[in-house]
Amino acid sequence: MRLVAQAPMLHVKSVNRSLDFYTRMGFEVGNTFTPPGQAEPTWAWLQSGRAQIMVTRAAAPASPPPEVVTLYFYTPDVAAYRAGLIAQGIAAGQVTTPAYAPRGEFLVTDPDGFTLMVSHT
Repeated sequence: MRLVAQAPMLHVKSVNRSLDFYTRMGFEVGNTFTPPGQAEPTWAWLQSGRAQIMVTRAAAPASPPPEVVTLYFYTPDVAAYRAGLIAQGIAAGQVTTPAYAPRGEFLVTDPDGFTLMVSHT
């Protein structure tokens, strides 16, 4: 018995707002669910390469502390990916080089305050 994948599910204020943000990060929308009679989806699944994420509308207003969970995303070229995010209008932190990421990593905060780190593969 083994697991073959994982996809964190973030509780967000607006699924459409999260879809806009994560597609600008390079994710593609794989599936959504909009309940009958509602204009906006309440759930979505996105993927970029092997990275997967789900977003669902929070039942109550959520504001996660910034360091409760950190999602790590990996890219072969940290500097180029960061430049691409900035070109898409996404604020990306400065590249740092801690011992465990000698080719660099940087921080991004999503619209709901979730901490995302982008590092090298």
